Amino acid sequence: MMRVGLMTSCLLLLLAGHAAAQPLSRQQAYARAHALGELGRALFADPSLSASGKLACASCHSPAHAFGPPNGLPVQLGGADGRQPGVRAVPSLMYLQAVPQFTEHYFESDDEGDESVDNGPTGGLTWDGRADTAGAQARIPLLSPYEMANPTPADVVAKVARAPYATDFRALFGDTIFTDEPAAFAAIVKALEVYQQDPAVFYPYASKYDAYLAGRAQLTAQESNGLALFNDPDKGNCAQCHISKPGRDGSAPQFTDYGLIALGAPRNPAIPANADPAYYDLGLCGPYRTDLSDHPDYCGRFRTPTLRNVATRQTFFHNGVFHSLKDVMRFYVERDTTPARWYPGAKYNDLPAAYQKNIDTEDAPLDRHPGMAPALTDPEIDDIIAFLATLTDRTP
Repeated sequence: MMRVGLMTSCLLLLLAGHAAAQPLSRQQAYARAHALGELGRALFADPSLSASGKLACASCHSPAHAFGPPNGLPVQLGGADGRQPGVRAVPSLMYLQAVPQFTEHYFESDDEGDESVDNGPTGGLTWDGRADTAGAQARIPLLSPYEMANPTPADVVAKVARAPYATDFRALFGDTIFTDEPAAFAAIVKALEVYQQDPAVFYPYASKYDAYLAGRAQLTAQESNGLALFNDPDKGNCAQCHISKPGRDGSAPQFTDYGLIALGAPRNPAIPANADPAYYDLGLCGPYRTDLSDHPDYCGRFRTPTLRNVATRQTFFHNGVFHSLKDVMRFYVERDTTPARWYPGAKYNDLPAAYQKNIDTEDAPLDRHPGMAPALTDPEIDDIIAFLATLTDRTP
């Protein structure tokens, strides 16, 4: 039902945008949506849209790597010369179709069954939740000086007007579309948004775990034990934020609660911006999101990503500080039992002391203290990692 609803919403938007010209039949609307998605696919793969002429959306969000980065760099290179390092790790664009718009107070609690619970800051796209739609998200890399580095939307429009698919663009939006730069730029991000709503590409639910939930596959003993540890509130407790059970309506689990949480990830010296000791990426309260800079209790919070296809990744956390699931899991269970293993010098070294009270220390496995045993043993960590591999979408 989720997939049908999203496509219907997309079509309604298209119909609304063109109702003044002439009504479209349902068949025409679907045909137009398909054409717009194909245009978005072409835009997504086009490096000529960047200032360097080398960087496409697909360069960082590789279709062959679950629409995440194709390498193990903590941040990708972009900018006008294609050599400017970014400041955050590139997230996957898959399974974003159900992310709610950002709100400071999120009350829906499908799995807990208590709609009175305030889950706090939740939703939005990007690591800090500052974009509420795929179209709004698409604007960011097109104009970011760290990414495709176009100075203005007009520069993007001019490049699309010269592209091989400009004829298709005119066919969809009118022969004079490129003379109206704001409308043309809006059409560009709309095409990218519609492309990212293609369920077969961006949310296929084609993993072994989906087959297991449908009764078409069996987990191995190791995978089954990993799932149990993943769910166990006294062990991995991963499912507290990365929900693994289907919704009450039968919808597939998204493996995220969409919340924004402070985990105290170690500072990553491989990010050039971190060479400045005064620089901190504070996530929800800045520096790239500016509307919540007066909320010190939000500093250090980043959005919980889905774990679907997580085993395909080579970088983890918002700053790409880890490069294996083994290290990620060890960090979770050893962050507070043996902090010296993860932090050179001061603990929580990527967050100013004034904001360290925001870091989650209440829930397992993050509720330990020095000298205590970690919540998981190495063999148990291996079992959870084996389970996480079942979340990888399989190619048809």
